[in-house]
Amino acid sequence: MSHERRRAGLACVPMALAIGIALSPPASAAAGPTVTVENGRTQPVFSYADAIREHVYVESPLDGDADGRKDRVRVDIIRPRESGPRLKVPVIIDESPYYDNSGRGNESERKLYDAAGEVSRFPLFYDNYFVPRGYAVLNVDMAGTTRSDGCPDSGGRSDVLGGKAVIDWLNGRARAYRADGTPAAATWTNGDAAMIGKSYDGTLANAVAATGVEGLKTIVPISAISSWYRYQRMNGVVYVYDYMSWLADFVDTDPPAKCAAVRARLDAEDGDTTGDYNAFWKERDYLAGSLAAARNIRASVFAVHTANDLNVKPDQFATWWRALGRYGVPRKVWVGQYHHVDPFDFRRDAWVDTLHRWFDHWLYRVPNGIMREPRADVQTGPDTWITQRDWPAPAAIRVPLRPGPGGTLGLRPARRGAQASFTDISQPEDVMVADVGTPAPGRLAFVTGELPLDLRLSGTPEVDLRLKLDRPTANLTALLVDYGAAPRVDWRRGQGITTVAEESCHGDAAGLDDGCYRKTVTNTTERPVEVIARGWIDAQNRRSVSRPAPLRPGVYADVRWDTLPHDYVFRKGHRLGLIIAGTDRDFSQEAATGATVTLDLSRSEVNVPLVPPRSLTAPDRLDQPDQPDQLDQLGLPEPQADWRGPAYVPLPVPEPRLH
Repeated sequence: MSHERRRAGLACVPMALAIGIALSPPASAAAGPTVTVENGRTQPVFSYADAIREHVYVESPLDGDADGRKDRVRVDIIRPRESGPRLKVPVIIDESPYYDNSGRGNESERKLYDAAGEVSRFPLFYDNYFVPRGYAVLNVDMAGTTRSDGCPDSGGRSDVLGGKAVIDWLNGRARAYRADGTPAAATWTNGDAAMIGKSYDGTLANAVAATGVEGLKTIVPISAISSWYRYQRMNGVVYVYDYMSWLADFVDTDPPAKCAAVRARLDAEDGDTTGDYNAFWKERDYLAGSLAAARNIRASVFAVHTANDLNVKPDQFATWWRALGRYGVPRKVWVGQYHHVDPFDFRRDAWVDTLHRWFDHWLYRVPNGIMREPRADVQTGPDTWITQRDWPAPAAIRVPLRPGPGGTLGLRPARRGAQASFTDISQPEDVMVADVGTPAPGRLAFVTGELPLDLRLSGTPEVDLRLKLDRPTANLTALLVDYGAAPRVDWRRGQGITTVAEESCHGDAAGLDDGCYRKTVTNTTERPVEVIARGWIDAQNRRSVSRPAPLRPGVYADVRWDTLPHDYVFRKGHRLGLIIAGTDRDFSQEAATGATVTLDLSRSEVNVPLVPPRSLTAPDRLDQPDQPDQLDQLGLPEPQADWRGPAYVPLPVPEPRLH
């Protein structure tokens, strides 16, 4: 999209559409400033160069740094010069802890300030694009970061209530002050607000919305956390020890001593020694937590996540999405195939236009039809997107795939008494999935025959094992694997994208802030093996993540857990593999237990949500057949023993990226 020219003056273009009584001035004030709508979209009729740039400090209800006064949260504002008593505008908020450390976006932009202390460059394109269209944009420094008071709390009360206070201030329920200490009132806004952001920023949007705060009309969480427990562990298996205090320290650029006590508390309360869910994690659970919960949400939600994001893993959005549906929240979702990447960097023009229409609908009540469109956009290949009425694919059915002797995987259960064993050792995934036809002491491998047609997985596989241990517990890993070469998004390299020199511009420019960003291209690969879904459990947490129950050695028990969700097409001629192993070195710092794990093959299976082939081209079919007929449609082959599979193929673990 080429750089848009700033329009002179505020006159409405011919054929402009009135956008509702709330924004239409009375006849006596017809000469006042107005917002212009054309083709279902607000138009850039306000000057970006002349926009008001200012900042205030909103008072939080907490004293997070224990200095004897309530924390003040820095809010940097850019808004149309015409905004005020005669034109009250809605607000788009990006609250972030990253404005002065790792920066925002693919180009790691930080805030830049002029001599007067006002922001001269707002990171990302939101200000350049939306201010000319009649919005205010607020960049909020999360409490304890950049120019805000307080201490970072890694998703806890200080993080959440500081952001909520900003919404309250916009609606006259909280106090704010200018740099000279005088009170500041938001007389230029109608109080309607959106929150948007990727990673921690989107997490704050989820959290603030889940407090039920009035005035927050919509949120756009991108690669966002809904449960910090799920972010740092799965079913008792810890990903990284002492992460929460490390993150709080990373985003805090103040002297270390200032918030040392807060970080010590995070370490003392996180329960790393057990991996269990406790009150610490309940405070940071926005699905059903003690501070915020999905049932409270008043805002609509446009969620974006990528199925290969192994930083903020896709169970974060899948569990959030189910909760939103349960509580009747208006919603939309995009599901991509990258690692931790913003849609601005993998589907740029479509993203900017869709986001524009979304904000226009929810903040300016423009009747542009966006809520009548299919709810879900899903990427099924490097250059392929489909739409469907929900996610996962409504046509998907849960298919039980059962392991058998000789490494087979099929629809029929193994004979009674069939069993297989391995030892819980620590190993990387590329070792687990190599030479699957060759027995290995640290894993069990099961593979289907060649698929006679394309087959799509959509949703969350469930592992259901009957097993016994020779010790009270073991770390268990389950991997669903695609064996076969085909073009895929190479999310392991560069997060799935390569940044090129050419730029595209979205919005207007002024000084250092031009709204122009380098384009990207999708990285692809044709490796002969790829891990599609993965999941972990500490076996003693099989019944509860808060109350462990060690197994009786030598006695069989049922161990069930969900893997991470995915949306993926297995191609004709490929094979679908199931790997059951011990400790996953790539994604956990846990020490292996050394336990011997014995599976009862006749009573073990993995339930995989698969889409019948005819639904691949018609994903929104309403006339779904009965399950037996659907299973016949799947065309799963008879298991084939003694298939060796590819030898060792390096599967690089993508570099972590916080923002």
